[in-house]
Amino acid sequence: MAAYVIADIEVTDPAGFAEYQQRVPATIAAYSGRYLVRGGAAEVAEGDWSPRRCVVLEFADMAQLKKWYGSAEYRPLIAIRARTTQSNLVFVAGV
Repeated sequence: MAAYVIADIEVTDPAGFAEYQQRVPATIAAYSGRYLVRGGAAEVAEGDWSPRRCVVLEFADMAQLKKWYGSAEYRPLIAIRARTTQSNLVFVAGV
């Protein structure tokens, strides 16, 4: 069953975040993940959520998603993202 990372990211340091943006796609691809949404325009239909930069990643399953997230390749990028953004991430199992 597919699994998804859903992220809402507010970039606070665009120059620093550029390094993350350049390096992260290769780590996602290495774990057979793919972008479904990558910062496109968002329109709130209900509620009071105001997403800034929405990202949705798809992986084959939750185990593969967690392998990517905990990988030696991605771990240093988490630190860059934490330093250059305010982020909210959730892992969601598909149906």
